[in-house]
Amino acid sequence: METTLIILKPDAVQRGLMGRIVSRFEDKGLQIVGCKLMKISQELAATHYEAHKSKGFYPGLVKFMTSSPVLVLAVQGMGRSGSAGR
Repeated sequence: METTLIILKPDAVQRGLMGRIVSRFEDKGLQIVGCKLMKISQELAATHYEAHKSKGFYPGLVKFMTSSPVLVLAVQGMGRSGSAGR
């Protein structure tokens, strides 16, 4: 069993796509084991995206991710070796 973090970004929340996106995960047999609608702080965004700090897109990324609420999910399912990109 594997658990992963999924963040539905501000545009998905604003466009009312949360239910459709969550349904797609569930339709694939994944289980939502936690979720929270939240506004990401500047500090949390800086920590989460720290690996990209030196890249030109970093300031815009932090601004976008802190612009309005996001839906944070913990999704759990059976891992499949070699399934990247499927």
